[in-house]
Amino acid sequence: MASILDEYEDSLHRSVSVPQSRATVGIPHSGYVNARLEKETPIFNKQRIDFSPPEKINSLVVSSNQLCMSLGKDTLLRIDLGKPDEPNQVELGRKDEAKVYKMFLDHTGSHLLIALNTSECLYLNRSVQKVRVLSRWKGHLIESVGWNKFLGSETNTGPILVGTSQGQIYEAEISVSEGSLFSTNPDQYFRQVYTLEEESGPAPVCCLEIERGLEGKFFIIATTRKRLFQFVGKVPEGTEQQGFSSIFAVHADHLPSFREFPANLGFSEIAFYTPKLRSNPRSFAWMMGNGVLYGTLDYSRPDSILSDERVWVYPPDIDITVNKPISIVLTQFHFLLLLPDRVKAVCTLNGQVVFQDLFLEKFGLLTRMIKDPTVQQIWIHTEKVVFRYHVQRESRDVWKMYMNMNKFDLAKEYCKDRPECLDIVLAKEAEHCFQNKRYLDSAKCYALTQNYFEEIALKFIEAKQEEALMEFLIKKLSNLKPSEKTQTTLLTTWLTELYLNWLGILQGDPSQRNLYLDTREKFRTFLSSPKNKDCLFNNRASIYELLASHGDTEHMVYFAVIMQDYERVVAHHCQHDEYDEALNVLSRHRDEKLFYKFSPVLIQHIPKKVVDAWISMGSRLDARNLIPALVNYSQSASTQQINEAIRYMEFCVYQLEETQQAIHNYLLSLYALCRPDSLLSYLEQAGTNPNRIHYDLKYALRLCAEHGHHRACVHIYKVMELYEEAVDLALQVDVDLAKSCADLPEDDEELRKKLWLKIARHVVQEEKDVKKAMACLSSCALLKIEDVLPFFPDFVTIDHFKEAICNSLEDYNKHIEELKREMEEATQSAKRIREDIQEMRNKYGSVEPQEKCAACDFPLLNRPFYLFLCGHMFHYDCLLQAVFPNLPAYKQAKLEDLQKKLAATSQPSKSHHRPKDADTISLGKGQQSREQIKADIDDIVAAECVYCGELMIRSIDKPFIDPQKYEEEMQSWL
Repeated sequence: MASILDEYEDSLHRSVSVPQSRATVGIPHSGYVNARLEKETPIFNKQRIDFSPPEKINSLVVSSNQLCMSLGKDTLLRIDLGKPDEPNQVELGRKDEAKVYKMFLDHTGSHLLIALNTSECLYLNRSVQKVRVLSRWKGHLIESVGWNKFLGSETNTGPILVGTSQGQIYEAEISVSEGSLFSTNPDQYFRQVYTLEEESGPAPVCCLEIERGLEGKFFIIATTRKRLFQFVGKVPEGTEQQGFSSIFAVHADHLPSFREFPANLGFSEIAFYTPKLRSNPRSFAWMMGNGVLYGTLDYSRPDSILSDERVWVYPPDIDITVNKPISIVLTQFHFLLLLPDRVKAVCTLNGQVVFQDLFLEKFGLLTRMIKDPTVQQIWIHTEKVVFRYHVQRESRDVWKMYMNMNKFDLAKEYCKDRPECLDIVLAKEAEHCFQNKRYLDSAKCYALTQNYFEEIALKFIEAKQEEALMEFLIKKLSNLKPSEKTQTTLLTTWLTELYLNWLGILQGDPSQRNLYLDTREKFRTFLSSPKNKDCLFNNRASIYELLASHGDTEHMVYFAVIMQDYERVVAHHCQHDEYDEALNVLSRHRDEKLFYKFSPVLIQHIPKKVVDAWISMGSRLDARNLIPALVNYSQSASTQQINEAIRYMEFCVYQLEETQQAIHNYLLSLYALCRPDSLLSYLEQAGTNPNRIHYDLKYALRLCAEHGHHRACVHIYKVMELYEEAVDLALQVDVDLAKSCADLPEDDEELRKKLWLKIARHVVQEEKDVKKAMACLSSCALLKIEDVLPFFPDFVTIDHFKEAICNSLEDYNKHIEELKREMEEATQSAKRIREDIQEMRNKYGSVEPQEKCAACDFPLLNRPFYLFLCGHMFHYDCLLQAVFPNLPAYKQAKLEDLQKKLAATSQPSKSHHRPKDADTISLGKGQQSREQIKADIDDIVAAECVYCGELMIRSIDKPFIDPQKYEEEMQSWL
């Protein structure tokens, strides 16, 4: 058998569809000119299934991708659409003349009910091959089944409702065991719960639907040929498994609410649209005699869930006596009617036929149309062929319908991902609002469209709607891209002008005070908007000119603050004598340059506050740049003004520890002018080290001299080490001050003596006070009575100096005694030294025959050698070789010279008669003896042990390998 679901396009089918719309909108830039809104592909795309049934198709049902088809009299074909190549054929096993009347498949595709025309019902589960008879159902012709979507499973249907041709509604349950599937009867129970009636008596139950609303409330919809009944009630919590008898029991004595229409087709059918799996239906469509009743389902209503009901009356081409509709299917925005030879699709939004599909006569009459609620596919069959419709982008034109209905919010919702359509909707909404004089709403919509900017602006100008024009410009500005700088500049400038005009009009009208405040706040928000900041900053000169032309100084200052143009703000406050406000701006934004610029003005009016602000700025301000302001301020020599200048300079010096000479010099000048006491304390605190003093000594000296501050001058002289000048000036002030200056040159006794003599002469000659002169003599140990006597006048008697002369003589006597004692100690020391020298001459050491040289490790006695007190022994030549490189250059030269002289004094070897004491014989006039040369060589070479003396200590940092021979030594190790 060929695959049933091998699909192909039916080239023979003919379809008539509503043509898609096109739009042309004029756009100044980046618009959608002559844009085709949609491709002209049909919403409902039909495909014929490649299947030739061996027998005629009686009935077809589809749910959850499970398709069941009744063929001929006794064959049932089941197909899993996920595996179309594996069809399953089941035989009903009927030997009588029974035929399939209707089939019902639950929402899971697991439970199949087969109603026979013999008032019998069969059951088939998806997992088995054998059909079972539902014995309790016998005698009833089944017209409809209401499946339980809340408790049903693959093995159990849960409580379900069954409608018969006699108007009875039964409650039943079908269950199969998993172990042995048909060990028991599948039908658990089958009991009547209600009977539906029309005016003529019981009527067939055409449709049944069970839905659950809020708070456990259930809604049961049942239809007859002319009536639609609703049963509403709650099932007690925990008793859902017991069924819906309690809901029907409420209406035992009275009819439930229902809709009724006069005409009928002999049957009716209701369809529902569910947006997604496991959710409640959202809309319904009931096909009955007069037409189609469609609307939405509102589960929050207490008695009826039907809402927004409308009736689509059958058009003249549908004659219920000749070609009455057979089936109905509902999608999100359309319902499809199945007629004997065609399919009509009607839009539920406007009731217009948007699609019509004619079927060829060769296919036979159309029998049934159903929809798979899980995959939203629509199936149609005749006795010979099966067709399937795919619903493709059903909502593509919904926006247009909502737009034509003036439901713009819904229209925008359905085209939010299609900018070309959204632009049309916005333009239509804007025009609609404009015509209804909702100008602000119109402006907001126009701003989002791509219509020509100039046309819209002129439209509002002609209508004299300045507020709406502003709203339009604001929205348009917010939608501009950062790259569109020219447009941004134009809109920003225009809006500023409009705001200023509007504020000017409102400000003069006291009754519009609240509106003025609100508009002012909007204007300030506009100026401070981060998005407009760059544009406003780049064009701030133009904005300033606009503000100035309107005389709006308040917003000029506000705008300057936003632009951080604080110089303009401060200058404005200063021009209006608002010095405190100006200082507040400076203190708040802490800009050093502005402080330097405006301090000369501010300090003239609020000196204390300005100095406080300077101090709060701390080290961020350079005090040197503020000195001109202070100098200009303190020129009037007012004590209060100078005090403020001193306060800031003291803060710089003592708190900030400034070292700039200009600051210290200026503080000195202020002290000299107004606070001499502070001047001296400052100088003393600065110290006496010239390298650590930050003021100019010469300037300070001249300044103090001009103002007659002698003590300060004396201090500066001391710092400059001009002690004579210090003493001379101090003698004019205070002798004690002069004495303190005279003792300062501690290392120069001659100068100290000279200074003290100055003091003594001053005391004797100027003050003529002998006792004070004697006290001065006693204060300095360098002065003697004989140094002071020439200063006294001739008439002074010796009695005044008796004590001083006696003290001087005693000092001399003590000094003589001290010299004698030192001479005796020197004589004793010389004697001890001579004895030590004599003893050293007689000192000796013993050398064993096996002793070796400490340098070369060869026997010591085979060559001339040296023996040191430390015990080290060296050959003469070995010691010379070790000592020579470490000698200073001048000693090396001297040693070489002595060696040459020694070689020159050697005796001829052939002489057999050597005069006695030849080494001691003089070598001539002016020449040293041989013995003396050897002694000089010994003094250089053997002055100390090469291993124990200072030579070893000095060579501690000498490398073991000579750097010049390092490479050679390293190669020798390789």
